[in-house]
Amino acid sequence: MNTHSALPPAGLVQPAPPALGTSDAETIAADGFGVRGVARALGSHQDRNFLLRTDTARLLLKVANPGTTAEELEAQSAAAARVADTAGVRAPLSVVRPDGGTVYTFRENGRELNARLLEYVDGSSLAGGGHLSRANTRAIGALAARVDVALAGLDHPGLERVHQWDLRRAPEVLDALLPSVPDAALRGRLLVAAESAWVHVQRVESRLPVQPIHGDLTDDNLVSDDPIGRRPDGVIDFGDLNRSWRVAEPAITVSSLLHHAHGSIRSTLPALTAYSAVSPLGHDEVQALWPLVVLRGAVLIASAHHVLATDPGNVYAEENLSHETAIFERATALPLDVTTALVLGATGHERPILVMPAAGPLIPALAPDDIAVLDFSASSDALEGGVWLDPDAETAIAAAALGSGARATMTRFAEPRLTRSRPYEADEPENSVLGVELTFAEQARLVAPWPGVAEISPDGVELRSGGLLLRLEGAEAAIGPGAVVAAGDPIGTAAGPLAVRLHRADAPAAWTVQPALVDGWRALVADPTALLLGRTVPPLALAPGDLLARRDRTFASVQEHYFDEPPVIVRGWKQYLIDADARVYLDVLNNVTAIGHAHPRLASVVARQLRTLNTNSRFNYPAVVEFSERLTALLPDDLDTVFLVNSGSEAVELALRLARAATDREGVLAMREAYHGWTGLADAVSTSIADNPQALATRPGWVHTVESPNSYRGTHRGAEASVYGLEAAAEVHRLAAEGTPVGAVIAETFYGNAGGIPLPDGYLEAVYAAVREHGGVAIADEVQVGYGRLGEWFWGFEQQGVVPDIVAVAKAMGNGHPLGAVVTTRAIADRFRTQGYFFSSAGGSPVSCVVGLTVLDVLRDERLQENATIVGAHLARRLRELGDRHPLVGAVHGSGLYLGLEFVRDRDTLEPATEETEAICERLRELGVIVQPTSDRQCVLKIKPPLCLTVADADAFVDRLDEVLTSGW
Repeated sequence: MNTHSALPPAGLVQPAPPALGTSDAETIAADGFGVRGVARALGSHQDRNFLLRTDTARLLLKVANPGTTAEELEAQSAAAARVADTAGVRAPLSVVRPDGGTVYTFRENGRELNARLLEYVDGSSLAGGGHLSRANTRAIGALAARVDVALAGLDHPGLERVHQWDLRRAPEVLDALLPSVPDAALRGRLLVAAESAWVHVQRVESRLPVQPIHGDLTDDNLVSDDPIGRRPDGVIDFGDLNRSWRVAEPAITVSSLLHHAHGSIRSTLPALTAYSAVSPLGHDEVQALWPLVVLRGAVLIASAHHVLATDPGNVYAEENLSHETAIFERATALPLDVTTALVLGATGHERPILVMPAAGPLIPALAPDDIAVLDFSASSDALEGGVWLDPDAETAIAAAALGSGARATMTRFAEPRLTRSRPYEADEPENSVLGVELTFAEQARLVAPWPGVAEISPDGVELRSGGLLLRLEGAEAAIGPGAVVAAGDPIGTAAGPLAVRLHRADAPAAWTVQPALVDGWRALVADPTALLLGRTVPPLALAPGDLLARRDRTFASVQEHYFDEPPVIVRGWKQYLIDADARVYLDVLNNVTAIGHAHPRLASVVARQLRTLNTNSRFNYPAVVEFSERLTALLPDDLDTVFLVNSGSEAVELALRLARAATDREGVLAMREAYHGWTGLADAVSTSIADNPQALATRPGWVHTVESPNSYRGTHRGAEASVYGLEAAAEVHRLAAEGTPVGAVIAETFYGNAGGIPLPDGYLEAVYAAVREHGGVAIADEVQVGYGRLGEWFWGFEQQGVVPDIVAVAKAMGNGHPLGAVVTTRAIADRFRTQGYFFSSAGGSPVSCVVGLTVLDVLRDERLQENATIVGAHLARRLRELGDRHPLVGAVHGSGLYLGLEFVRDRDTLEPATEETEAICERLRELGVIVQPTSDRQCVLKIKPPLCLTVADADAFVDRLDEVLTSGW
């Protein structure tokens, strides 16, 4: 490229757009198309666009740049019609003039101009800097491919044009436009990047397929008529239609995705995968694709500066410049060989891998068995108990290995290291090291593994050979500058830490990268492990897609998983979950692990008890007695008899059986929108249509439901919610009057499944009293809410000021271990004894009992109920503050660390934001937060984290959520 070249061919750089106002536009529409309306100016880079409103329709008047011919405009009309007919994509069809043509030619200030009137494509564009979901990114790629397939058969003379946006002409365009860039440093960077990219394109350009392409299939020109999901279904602005390289189309498309929130090559790869699935890209095309992205970014910036120089009032061009700068910066963030390798993999082609040549040992005195290979992965035993959070963990673990007799230690190449990861990271951490690190018990002698030229570097020794560079950082040189060495010649010594890196000598090499980028960097960086062990040691990694496919083959599909693309979770610690790539997620969801993941105190007692005894509860041993005593001590005096079981479902099942035995009745009163379990009786009284869409229609006749007492969106709201209790009591009395009195009422004591909504004051008091008046009993389902989660109250029924007859407990009491309980009165338990005996093989086992005892100890000793009060209040306050800025926030429900954030599309109608909530959860997962929807409308964030959640965690969660609500999902 030569920025001082002669003027480019005519038409390559467009002249300034025509100076026209809204009255001019109205006149053009009337004179040229016989259409009268009111015009409003729209932005455009080089044309003049106007929205024209008539009595019956909205139309788009486009007055083309003087450099665009009528023939070219006719081609655009033909292309739009073909895309609409063939690809099934909405496109701006041309309004036909009275004379049968589609182009109106007129003169303005001595210039001939061409105009078209187009049907307006309803919907909003995907433009702006907000977040694009992976689903939308895939949809964009697939739509681009469908457009290109449709255009492939188009033949029109207007396609042959000399055009600024034809990437085949990028060098000429940049030669003409770069002088308009006033910043010399920026101009130089654009030139260097473009020249490098063009070299890559030239290698394959003669083999790149050519066809008609839209030429500007960007977020600006993709529209969606779906305001919620924003899936693109329309294409506008065919003004850059041209015959060009086919691969230029996806390159232009993905370039426009880069400026969105958290945009990067990684965020665009799903679009390329989707494009190639519809219209497979050849290997040569993929080799050219990312270089074309870079060229597109350079042309965008140069063109914007040129437009601003020739049309200073062009606000559209000025506003877009920041986006276009972001495109260029992100397009050039990685070397082209790396990005191309990533694109090859995303489009189904084999990635290049730099392989180390045959070599001798780097340290002949060390045998492979002398070297301890360290494990810093997310599943490493060495990182238990939160050791990974210690900044000196790697050094300490290596020292321990040397202290145990190893002569040296070595890390794994490219292993995602948990030691390099931290909570609250909004993106995948750069924790994969593209080299190996060694420590030594004594000084080691280093030799050349192959012949080459050895150099002394500022941080060690380098060996160049055959286009490769071996870097030994931390070595003491044993050679002079520029020493020519043979294989086996001494080149240095190492006593302290030594980093060994091997990469192409002509390319930069990163030291730490994100795990998702390792495959791309392998085009430039080789694994040097064999220099030390004589073999490679692959990192201990699990591919999420592969594991999910295996799960789907063997695991019943009805056992659903969280998230569309779930991470592989391999470790938990306190309030954090960690995936196989050592990414740390904040767990805001997991009410099962109340005292935190992998609690060392709990792990220790379980391990000891498994080594000692584990059997069923029909044997006599201390733990079952101690745990039963501790449990009843937490409840009112009359609730003095314990049954131990395995789960919440089993606890509810048993509670209902106890009620039947105590009353000789089947009838049960249950609230709508409640979930109690999946076993026979528990499922029968579960009414949540989120868990079972047929729940209400398939209830057995003995289940009688009452309206859900939802004080936020139910029939009775706010202060009027007290009516719910009166209505439920009236239903109990009605059933009794008809001769079918219920034997029990079962209710979550805090309306958890609906989103953590407290029951109206007095609700359970009224219902319990009515049921007991007719000889029934009251069952409190504390499976989710019990055990201090509410903060102020240990049990949910305490918030209601009542005492149930039967309490079902699970989840928190086992901290993930299968443990549940039913606690009732001695009289009810004895009544059940008349119907036979009961046992649960693993319920109340020695291991289960020490789990239950330890959980209670930790709750007490670590003051986790108090923590739930303090942190929960802070979190609820911050969540409510979000409502001041984000209309989607409807209400914050709950108490302590049992919260629900409800999203609505309208605060008056309370239309549930169901799709938005699901998308928000997906986006939060991408930002490192685990949370899921709940309620029958699935529009409430279920916020039930481990009770060890801190104020800092709460702030991190709200900050991430604020970002999502601001930038989109």
